[in-house]
Amino acid sequence: MSKLAEQVTKLHEPMDKTLLRVLSLVLGFYHVVMVMWDPHAYAEAIGGFNMVIAPLMIWAICSSMVFGVGFKPRKWYWQCLFSPYFSLSILIYLTVLRLV
Repeated sequence: MSKLAEQVTKLHEPMDKTLLRVLSLVLGFYHVVMVMWDPHAYAEAIGGFNMVIAPLMIWAICSSMVFGVGFKPRKWYWQCLFSPYFSLSILIYLTVLRLV
């Protein structure tokens, strides 16, 4: 493993908790279900699907699944791409928009 990959792994160590993995999976599945169940109502609740929200939501859901099942990428760039910091932030933001 490269030095950069080790540093990114250390950065992600605080997030390597079972409860955060479960939260990640639950939030990911919640948003998938909401989009599949009634996409129009979900889009209205979060302010509509636009060129920023839609790709970020898809990426955050995919990233939350990767993190939630416990997969740990070896390369630093994959670790950054599937970072739980970004995906959980986006999913929590979308959840707040949906519920408020």
